[in-house]
Amino acid sequence: MNSFITLIPLIVIRFGLLSILDKEALKRAAFFAPLVGKEKVAYLFYQITNIMIFVYLCFLKITTDPYWFNLGLVIYGLGVLLCLISILNFANPSENGINLKGLYRFSRNPMYVAYFIYFLGCVLLTKSLILFSIVIVFQISAHWIILSEERWCVKEFGKEYINYMTNVRRYI
Repeated sequence: MNSFITLIPLIVIRFGLLSILDKEALKRAAFFAPLVGKEKVAYLFYQITNIMIFVYLCFLKITTDPYWFNLGLVIYGLGVLLCLISILNFANPSENGINLKGLYRFSRNPMYVAYFIYFLGCVLLTKSLILFSIVIVFQISAHWIILSEERWCVKEFGKEYINYMTNVRRYI
């Protein structure tokens, strides 16, 4: 079975559901904070690896090995669920604009965490070391994007976001 089907939930949740819930939330999700220095290089790697993941998954097959299939399916399912919940939470920020509800109480970046788990599930379903390498580079570059977003949030929301940062972890 072609692994392209693994992308369908992500596309539907990330773009379809978010645009249905709130068009402004879709714009917010597409916003990248101003980048400086190495963050610009990270952004380039982030975009390239994002494209590579999508394209490469179109050419891979899902494994029939029961161990890898079952493990991959569980991780993938968890990623889909976390992606769905984080998108629902993202669409409804607090009045001040900071997301403080749902998964955002435990992680400042639940969508990035969800994407990583989701793509890790795809790696296990396909048993592809190349895909795993691309996902790792994607995640490392995402970290630099997150740093720029946090700097922007501190500038935008001030002390309230700094308090949020001290009480909630960056990832998990």
